[in-house]
Amino acid sequence: MSALILALTAGASVGLALGALGGGGGVLAVPALVYLLGFTPAAATTASLLIVAATSLTALYAHARAGHVRWKTGTAFAAAGLLPAALAGAAAAHLPRALLTCSFAAVAAFAAVKMLRPAVPAVPAGSGAGAVRPGAAAGAGAGLGALTGLLGVGGGFLAVPALVTVLGFEVPAAVGTSLLVVSANSLASLATRSGAAVSVDWAVVGPFTASAVLGAWDGRRLAARVSGPRLQRVFAVVLLAVAAFMLGDAVT
Repeated sequence: MSALILALTAGASVGLALGALGGGGGVLAVPALVYLLGFTPAAATTASLLIVAATSLTALYAHARAGHVRWKTGTAFAAAGLLPAALAGAAAAHLPRALLTCSFAAVAAFAAVKMLRPAVPAVPAGSGAGAVRPGAAAGAGAGLGALTGLLGVGGGFLAVPALVTVLGFEVPAAVGTSLLVVSANSLASLATRSGAAVSVDWAVVGPFTASAVLGAWDGRRLAARVSGPRLQRVFAVVLLAVAAFMLGDAVT
């Protein structure tokens, strides 16, 4: 199968995940770039950030039009992650391939477990859910930013449950707001990588990104038709398979 067809197919999957779930695009993009398209881990994380940033901004627009973005809380959440994302992004290029691969596999497995066991909102309905809680938002936002910079994932698969459990968001608002966080973190990490000696193969990344952007619109429509828990379970199974494959590759 040609690299173009693989890039278009993988990009559509990434876009569907981001559009429907508000996260998970980077967790699919990095292994697709490494194992299907031959990128090194360092090049894959940089390319993934480009793909996730463009796709998240597109999906963010669609969710904002539907009124599913809490801008005030999302901005505070994202702001806390900007510096960690930038610092981790600068450090990522100097880490061994095996360490990056194992770390990524662990994060993918953790995300899958979180999706298979949906958390119950910690903030009761009607108790001011969605109000800005600076301490909780800053801690979760900083952790997600570091994860984004280090592994090239947007962190939406962790941002959504954090917004639900820590800040009491309803799931549609958490999905929409997570896209704001993902976009900001990805752009911050990319800013530190712009001078790194990692080339981007635009002949692959361009079609991949375009397909992901189109897939994000389909994902938004899919989310309106299929229940969130069902989508999460399907995606979790895929993540577990990806994590097992990457871990096996790293230790052999």
